[in-house]
Amino acid sequence: MEWSREWQKETSVKLSPDTVYEKKYFDQGGVARITMSRTNPKGLNLITPVGIRELIYCMRDARNDASIGAVILRGAGDKSFNAGGDVSGEKEDSQQVFEDEPSVHAHMRLLGKPIIAVVKGFCIGMGNHLQYHCDLTLAGENAVFGQVGPRVGSPAGGKIVAYLAHVVGQKKARELWMLCRKYNAQEALQMGLINAVFPVDKVDEESEKWAEELLAMNPTCLRIIKTSFDDEVENMPHNEAYFANLISMKFFGGVEQLEAMNAFLEKRKPDWGKTLRGKPESFK
Repeated sequence: MEWSREWQKETSVKLSPDTVYEKKYFDQGGVARITMSRTNPKGLNLITPVGIRELIYCMRDARNDASIGAVILRGAGDKSFNAGGDVSGEKEDSQQVFEDEPSVHAHMRLLGKPIIAVVKGFCIGMGNHLQYHCDLTLAGENAVFGQVGPRVGSPAGGKIVAYLAHVVGQKKARELWMLCRKYNAQEALQMGLINAVFPVDKVDEESEKWAEELLAMNPTCLRIIKTSFDDEVENMPHNEAYFANLISMKFFGGVEQLEAMNAFLEKRKPDWGKTLRGKPESFK
């Protein structure tokens, strides 16, 4: 690609409308920017198996492009970075979705170059663990963070869960994953989940400044530092599909998962007392 001080689409990587991939150049080198752009009618960006594969294609290109020194990952618009997976799609065959899904987190580590997450609006579910696997996270003042796995019957496990404890500590990580609460940008900053908060209309501009600052650093030293931090993740055993099957072979598509997914789609609370715990009809 010809060097330009304006964002240009990288046309050598074939992508669906779910993903936009661009590059921009500064005096010290280039920055690649990946935008997740599969948007539902509410204006929220969702992740799908296609979107995950396309994130990997873009990261592979950035890894192999010697002119690129840093990567920015963001969501389209101001309403969300990424609001997680499409539960209605996962419901059809969630086991296949989990077991066939390539590890985008592994490719984030393999990239060997710093990744800056730019979060505006909702950063929920997979969106949140995408951002906390990035090297740096900059958030707009409207950012909202959280996990939803136990609420919607999405059985995340393994490295992507355990790594959060290295970011915010064991107790806070368990709170995030077990209680599925939401946290605003200032709360996320206070717990160490993100690096900085900016006005929504300034955070993209700030991300370019941070990326340009990274370009001024020695690239080999940055690769060594990134790999040193990421090495602890590589030493964690197993992936999310392994843990879900270890705990319950019958979970996928079973009564427990379907109750969680149906409750989420129907905008009600799941009834675990009736579904799983033997609550008698006479109990009022």
